[in-house]
Amino acid sequence: MKKLQKFTEPQITSTYAGEFAGQYIAAALLSARTLDNKLITIHPNVKFKEVLQKVAVDGIVQDASCDFVTSGSVVLSERILEPKELQVNLQLCKQEFVDSWEALQLGYSAFDSIPANFNDFLISYVGGKVAEATEQSIWQGTASNGQFLGFQTAFSASIAAGGSTAVLAAKSGSIIISGSVTSANVLDKLNSVVNTIPDTVYGKEDVLLYVSTNVAKAYQQALAGGAIGANGWNNQMNVGEKPFNFNGIEIVLCPGMSSDKIVAAQKSNLFFGTGLLSDHNEVRVLDMANLDGSQNYRIIMRYTAGVQFGIGQDIVYYGAYAS
Repeated sequence: MKKLQKFTEPQITSTYAGEFAGQYIAAALLSARTLDNKLITIHPNVKFKEVLQKVAVDGIVQDASCDFVTSGSVVLSERILEPKELQVNLQLCKQEFVDSWEALQLGYSAFDSIPANFNDFLISYVGGKVAEATEQSIWQGTASNGQFLGFQTAFSASIAAGGSTAVLAAKSGSIIISGSVTSANVLDKLNSVVNTIPDTVYGKEDVLLYVSTNVAKAYQQALAGGAIGANGWNNQMNVGEKPFNFNGIEIVLCPGMSSDKIVAAQKSNLFFGTGLLSDHNEVRVLDMANLDGSQNYRIIMRYTAGVQFGIGQDIVYYGAYAS
């Protein structure tokens, strides 16, 4: 009886809208691994769309003279970052969460911080699920219901379209490469990706190698032995984590990437947009007990999210793509 009394005394329905909902939306979206580790550039206040301007200059230095003589060329182009409106409409039975909530209140939990009330507890649970979905969409999202267009889809379309501004497909020599990545070939694949990076980008401090989970596993296995010698990196064999670094470029694991994918890019050239201050934001928790007598909660979230890349020619993509 105590469990039922705890949740039926006051009706704990809450509504957060606009800027006030932003803190909950931020906690959900930005805990996606790619965003939480700041592996791409985050634009948090895109209310509708944002223009990403790109400036290309060439031949601007000339011999000195007394006159003002225009030199070189300046080409201004743009890409549009337009977050997509998304929503969560979820119904949960409160009794399924009673034990977990009571354990948190009594201190029997591994969490560092305890939610202040049951509403926050449910929102944090749903927020974790939203973060997982966001991580997936950032990389392999499509125009499907509940997703936004991800980088892999955009990179593939850019390569297929071709042209002087297209994303670069990873090459071995002059041959475009893709396919499965294993501990036996991961070093060769990474080497091909790095060799495809333009000289104007290679060496920039924010260049990263973004890899899928299976590529990260393959790299660790390769450094454990076989590919680099019987005893592996630093004679450690299978003991300890090996450095996620390839020839001076940091390797970052992105769980949202599909298998056998590698991206070389500057994090300042990859963008995530959302509208944390937007009037469209909404987080609502409805206790249905006083409405229909049930033990259900309904959780509603409305938010925006989307990604875009800047200069395609500064990005290298290893993976299958539309032809």
